[in-house]
Amino acid sequence: MPEMADWNDAALYASRVFAALLLAGAIGFEREAQDKSAGLRTHMMVGVGACLFTLLMIILIDRYQSDTIRADPIRIVSAITSGVAFLAAGAIIQSRGRVKGLTTGGSLWMAGAIGLGCGLGEYLLSLIAVGATIVVLVCIKQLERRFFPNDEASANKRRDRR
Repeated sequence: MPEMADWNDAALYASRVFAALLLAGAIGFEREAQDKSAGLRTHMMVGVGACLFTLLMIILIDRYQSDTIRADPIRIVSAITSGVAFLAAGAIIQSRGRVKGLTTGGSLWMAGAIGLGCGLGEYLLSLIAVGATIVVLVCIKQLERRFFPNDEASANKRRDRR
C-alpha cells in the first residue's frame, strides 16, 4: 500500500494535470468553435504534455539533484517551449501567397505555457493567461472585423489578380 506522502503527491499531480487539461481546453474550445485545424483535443494534449514535462522536471530535481548532478530548470523549460513551438509551427501554412494558422499556432504556444504554469502550481497566473488569450481570440477578432473590414476583401482581390 502506498504511503500517505505518495497519495498526497498523487493528488497534487492530478490537480495540476486536470487544471492544465481544463485551462488549455478552454482555448482549444474557442479554436474548435472557429473550425481551426488545432482544436479542443490538440490544445488539451499540448497543455497536459507541457504540465507532465514540468512535473517530471520537479521530480527529477527533487530525487536526483546532488552536488555532482545538477539539473537546470531553465534548460528544461526551454526544451518544453521549443517542443511546443515546433508543434505550433506545424499549424502555420502558406497557401496562395497567404499565411494561415498564425493565431492557432500562437494559441498552441499559449496552451503549452499554461500547461507549464499548471505544472508549477501557478493556477492563478495560468487562469489569468487563459482569460487574456480568450480576450485576444474573441474580443480582438471582433474589433478587427469592425475597424478593418476590408482586410479580407483586399486579400481576396490581391489573390484573384495573381
